[in-house]
Amino acid sequence: MAKHLQDTTTLHNGVKMPWLGLGVFKVEEGPELVNAVKTAIVHGYRSVDTAAIYENEAGVGEGIREGMKEARIAREELFITSKVWNADLGYESTIAAYQASLDKLGLDYLDLYLIHWPVAGKYKEAWRALETLYKEGRVKAIGVSNFQIHHLEDLMKDAEIKPMVNQVEYHPRLTQKELQAYCQKHGIQLEAWSPLMQGQLLDNPVLQEIATKHGKSVAQIILRWDLQNGVVTIPKSTKAQRIVENATVFDFELTSEEMERIDSLNQNLRVGPDPDNFDF
Repeated sequence: MAKHLQDTTTLHNGVKMPWLGLGVFKVEEGPELVNAVKTAIVHGYRSVDTAAIYENEAGVGEGIREGMKEARIAREELFITSKVWNADLGYESTIAAYQASLDKLGLDYLDLYLIHWPVAGKYKEAWRALETLYKEGRVKAIGVSNFQIHHLEDLMKDAEIKPMVNQVEYHPRLTQKELQAYCQKHGIQLEAWSPLMQGQLLDNPVLQEIATKHGKSVAQIILRWDLQNGVVTIPKSTKAQRIVENATVFDFELTSEEMERIDSLNQNLRVGPDPDNFDF
């Protein structure tokens, strides 16, 4: 179990991925974004997750450079993720999208590149492109996002390389137990987006009670639950104090009873789009 902010899980190809990272969904380009990324790196984060559709890769890149300089670390110590958007899902267009993301970020490679959504009839060609990028050594690991079991089964029928990561909406109201079991069986690391359910869980009485007992915030309890479930997580924040707080989850442990209580909050409730029914 992770004991430190820089502890990693090993993906099925041997690449090490930090258990906790910074997400930047809905953070616009500008000084706030640059500062958030820099702050995270200076405070020990080594993983940053962005996507082409967030339209903030340039600022993320700037924050990475400033953070590396201040923390005096090398690029190899960081784990940077981006994702190909739906409009670019095709063989050539996905390869071009990868290069465009690198150019915006100002990086030579990504540690992880994901297909953002399972667009029917398009994700297999995109996956072929990711396999090419991977085989050519241009990216360290490849994966998917928002894929359900049937999407993964369909993808793996024709894939040469199975995904290393599946990043999905995951929080105590959407525990995705079947999907997690499937991913575990196939050596695919599950990663959580929207782990705090966009703030909707922060006044939940069960979580508040557990938080009080541990002298922690509800956010810290949820992030700890993710980690103890073996799920990589990337909470989003732009506030320095919150970025630090979100990472202070390695100095306590939830009991199995507390884990079960949190699991039982599941309602299969999404705050994001349904991967089986989206139109973008």
